[in-house]
Amino acid sequence: MPELIMIAIYIIGGLILLYFGANWLVQGAITLSLYLGLSPLIVGLTVVALGTSIPEALVSVRAAIGHQGGIALGNVIGSNIL
Repeated sequence: MPELIMIAIYIIGGLILLYFGANWLVQGAITLSLYLGLSPLIVGLTVVALGTSIPEALVSVRAAIGHQGGIALGNVIGSNIL
């Protein structure tokens, strides 16, 4: 039972961090768009999209270098489905 409690704490903690991280990302993108004099839509379509795609690309590249083609392929497909 203590293991289940720890798992629940990790999940809840992760969701809380995700919430605050997402807000921080959006506020930063808005600030960047105002600073550069660009539309927030343009910044969202480029900077935010790039920032959220880079980690997925790095996981796929690292898996491919490590000869783990299944993980690389699964990551590419999974990241494009959701």
